[in-house]
Amino acid sequence: MKQYLRLYPEVHYALENGQPIVALESAVITHGLPYPENVQLAEELEQTVRNEGAIPATIAFLDGYIHIGLSPEDRQRLATATPKRKVSLRDMGIVLSRKEAGGTTVAATLQIAHQVGIKVFATGGIGGVHRESPFDISTDLPTLSRTPLVVVSAGAKAILDLPATLEVLETMGVPVIGYRTDEFPAFYSRESGLPVNVRVESPQEVAEIARTQWDCQLHSAVLVVNPPPAETALPREAIEALIQKAVREAFEEGIRGAEVTPFLLARVSALSGGESLKANLALLRSNARLAAQIAHHLYTPRHLFRV
Repeated sequence: MKQYLRLYPEVHYALENGQPIVALESAVITHGLPYPENVQLAEELEQTVRNEGAIPATIAFLDGYIHIGLSPEDRQRLATATPKRKVSLRDMGIVLSRKEAGGTTVAATLQIAHQVGIKVFATGGIGGVHRESPFDISTDLPTLSRTPLVVVSAGAKAILDLPATLEVLETMGVPVIGYRTDEFPAFYSRESGLPVNVRVESPQEVAEIARTQWDCQLHSAVLVVNPPPAETALPREAIEALIQKAVREAFEEGIRGAEVTPFLLARVSALSGGESLKANLALLRSNARLAAQIAHHLYTPRHLFRV
């Protein structure tokens, strides 16, 4: 895999010197928002990580290489590229060989971050088990089960079957850590009625659990669920009604496979008058901040990786 990696200089230096680093996915740039809002959001997330004293490493595909850390020019090219692909594990060989532009999903970001020695990853919400299609399980879940990173999210996307998603995480041995919460957040909402495995109150506690988990030769991720900020979070009952309406529309229109999630997210945003998008952006910033704080407690000055 080394021949396909291109590390941004500050990321390379941080890896060499054991500085705290936070991996960030890039599907939010390629498929999350229109231009130029997508570039603005990417810059905000990186700055949020920097404000906490960590180095951001946004991971993306450009020109037949996997870029770990993006220059401003790279960000612009990725945001405006046509066509561009949403890259999960199955797509990596295709995108690299065809030199396509691509934004990484949770699964692809996890895999790549682990390859170079990054230990913390911030995202919005993980994938999971789809409603009405319990056989449709995101690649994110098995990848979490075998990739030892701390993953900070606001739970799983609320358009999914959350109880089933938690059951699969349990089956796969992925611990779910509630950051100052006893409940698994429902992405847009702070509550779901579903319990986490344990509640913690500090970034240091997260790091201690992760380090102990991996010392025991358990190679799963540690999933940290961070409720969305209270000022932008949406009431669970209200957003659930909109999600159910969007799910019905997807079924009636014959939306299937990889098209389901973007369709549902867009419809929920439209049905909520943009309020779900505001909640989404706020939780992304909150998760980036917490991930950077956790990273400080996981990194020690030592050689990790050399290109």
